[in-house]
Amino acid sequence: MTKRFAFVATLALVALLTPSLALAQAADAEANVFDVYHGIAIAAGFGIAIAAAACGIAQSRAIAAALEGIARNPSAAGAIRGSMIFGLVLIESLAIYTLLIAILLIFLFSGQLS
Repeated sequence: MTKRFAFVATLALVALLTPSLALAQAADAEANVFDVYHGIAIAAGFGIAIAAAACGIAQSRAIAAALEGIARNPSAAGAIRGSMIFGLVLIESLAIYTLLIAILLIFLFSGQLS
C-alpha cells in the first residue's frame, strides 16, 4: 500500500510541476520560436514511435492468427495468405500516414517560424 501511495504521490508531483516548466517563457521572442519548433519535432517523433509500435503489435497478431488458421486448415492457405498480406498492407499504411503527417508538420512549421 505504501509503495502505491508513493508512486501516486510522485506521479501527482510530476504532473503538478510539469506545466509550470512547460509554460515558462524566455525573455526574448526568438527563443520561443525554437521552443515551438522543438516541441513539434518531439511530438512528431513520439507520434512515429507510437505508430510504429502499434503497427508492429498489430502485424504480429495478424501473422500469428493467419499462421494458426493455416495450421488448422492447410487447404485454405492461399486465401488466408492473400487476406493476411492485404491486412498487413493496410496496417503498414497507417505507419506511413503517420510518417507523412510528421514530415508535413516539421516542414510546414519550420518554414513559417524561421
